[in-house]
Amino acid sequence: MTGVHLKDGGALAYANFLASEWKADQEFAKSKGWIKGYMVLSNAYARKGEPDLYLVVISERRPSGPESEKRDDEYVAWKKKTQAQMLKESGNRLEIREIGSSSLLQELKFR
Repeated sequence: MTGVHLKDGGALAYANFLASEWKADQEFAKSKGWIKGYMVLSNAYARKGEPDLYLVVISERRPSGPESEKRDDEYVAWKKKTQAQMLKESGNRLEIREIGSSSLLQELKFR
């Protein structure tokens, strides 16, 4: 789960990014079986310092080192962009948002 703080005037641009590129990335990962689902949650009553949005990605498990590298290679091939291009694009989004937190949550199942 990633907490996102929107900068003044950046909400529409970031919503467009989420609805297009981010969603396409998640759909690709879902089609490969890497994730089970994803969602964007809005923090309707954010207190000072809390994120405006939470990007949630649901997976069964974390991939191993070699599996993670294989996924990265498949993703880069599908994206048809270099790592440098994708890092630059991510940096460009600094104008409209700031990543405030990342959390790895695990469901506990009780018997």
